[in-house]
This record gives sequence, C-alpha cells and structure tokens, in this order.
Amino acid sequence: MKRIVGVGAALVDLLVNVQDSWIQENKAVKGDMQLVDFSRIESLLSTLPAYEKVPGGSACNTLVGYAKLGGEAAFVSKTGEDELGKLFALHLKNSNVQSLIKPANEPTGRVLSVVTPDAERTMFSYLGASDTLSLDDFPENVFDGAALTYIEGYRAFDAKTFRGVLERSKAAGVPTALDFGSFGVVNVCHSLFESLFAEGLIDMIFANEEEAKAYTGKEPREALEELAKYTSLAVVKLGAEGALVSYQGTVFEIKAKKVQALDTTGAGDLWAAGFLFGFLSGSDIPECGKLASEVAAEVVQVQGASIPDSVWNRLKNL
Repeated sequence: MKRIVGVGAALVDLLVNVQDSWIQENKAVKGDMQLVDFSRIESLLSTLPAYEKVPGGSACNTLVGYAKLGGEAAFVSKTGEDELGKLFALHLKNSNVQSLIKPANEPTGRVLSVVTPDAERTMFSYLGASDTLSLDDFPENVFDGAALTYIEGYRAFDAKTFRGVLERSKAAGVPTALDFGSFGVVNVCHSLFESLFAEGLIDMIFANEEEAKAYTGKEPREALEELAKYTSLAVVKLGAEGALVSYQGTVFEIKAKKVQALDTTGAGDLWAAGFLFGFLSGSDIPECGKLASEVAAEVVQVQGASIPDSVWNRLKNL
C-alpha cells in the first residue's frame, strides 16, 4: 500500500466533558483551538476533577487511521523524554505507524480538549516539544518513494519549517496535502497560506466549513470553488451534513452517515484518513467519500479519536 509521510504536532489529548458555563468562565471561543503556554494549561487542568489521556494530534490521527485501514505511514515530530512522550511512542507502535520522532528537552505537547453536551469540542493546545521541530530533524531522503506528504495547519505558526517541508516534498516529486486545522490557524496564517497556494506548493486541501469561510470569506460551495483554483483536489467538510469535494473540475456531494455523536474530537482527521486510503488505492471519489464517512461516523461515537480495533477490522472489510 502507498506510503504517506505525515508532519505535525505529537500531542496527547486530555479529554473531559464540561458544561457550556465552563467555556464562558475560561473566556474561550466554543469550537476554537487556542494556543497556550505550559502554565496556562496546568491552570486549566487544575479546575477539572479528572481527564482521560489519549495520544493524538491532527496529522497523527489521520496517519493512524490510514495505517489502521492497511496503509503505510510515517510520522515526523518531536516529544519530550517524559511519561506522555512514552505514551505517544507506544501509540505509534501499536498503530503500525513508523516513528520518526526526535527527543527534545521541552515537555511533550498536550491538548486539553473539552467537550460540551452538544458534542462540540474546544481545544487548548500546548505544543511543547513539537514546537521545536526544524528541518534538521527530518531524516535524509524521508520523502523518497512516498505517495503523499500530509501536513497539518497547526505547524504553519513556524512558517520557515512549514514552507521547507512543502518545498522538499515537491523537490522529491511527492505531492502535498494540507489540513487547515482550525479557523484560528487560518486567521493567523492567512498570508502564508496565500503565498503557498500561489506558488503551487499545496496539491490537496482539507478544510471544514468554518476554516473554508475564514480563508475565502464565502459559504461552503463558493469556498470550495475558490480553493479548487489552486489545488488538484479540494475538500470542504460539513460535519453531520457530509462534505463537498472538487476533483478534476467536478464537484461531488458526499453524504454523512447519520449516528448519535458523543464527541467530535478527531472526526475531520479520521474522515481524511478514510478518504486518502480510498484515493491512494485508486477508488473513485464517491467511494472515497463513502469510506471517509464510515470512519468519521465511528469516531464520533467514542470519546477521543481512538476507534476500537474490532471496529477497524470491520472498516477494513469495506
């Protein structure tokens, strides 16, 4: 199966259910991702009685899903030499994802992901060791033989490394895919994304409707048309309403599988995993979308982005 090289933050999700009042008390924007320092995330955690630890990170979630379906994946990032770093390493090993993780002096990154009763997640991210990733941490010839380089928008805060990854991938003849990550990322890094699209360094773009609107100022279908001007494949994910995909001049409407959502953490990441597995296997766009929707439907029924192996086995049979 074709190999994906993923680049992103190595993070451990700290998952907990809260009421809407907790969001308001902590002056957060519901559904957003907010970058915080170590003291801030420790302060937030002190207000919560307990939380679940689940290794994650946007690109990592996608690569794990791709590998669980039977694909070959490698992940480039950095972790601290601490308990959460060991937990993350074990997660990659158990998921059959090749670890290209380098150690750092900083603590392993973590994300406090609070979920409100409507299953919406709001995130507070401490990037920690991941934020020290540089081009020097990439193995030589890491992109050789890969079918795709997949990078998350959260890494765009380090514009030099972000651009360098895309340039090296393209120089190796490997197409690139970007997931915007959050509308907060798009707002901060808009000019960088503009220049990368204009230079042809991004071949595929995955965005949800909020991210697409933050970038284009338009509603989903018009936003998709705008994004498709710069990429060979553009996706605007619509949550429970499915997704819109533009490929080779044709727009496809992908229906979502209707289920009762418990937690939307990782839904977009796992949707991309299913879609890319189908796409790199040579399936047509409707079939790619069908698998993507099946995978996303499973992850929203569990807490966090970790789907049980028994469910992955069923998904593989699709």
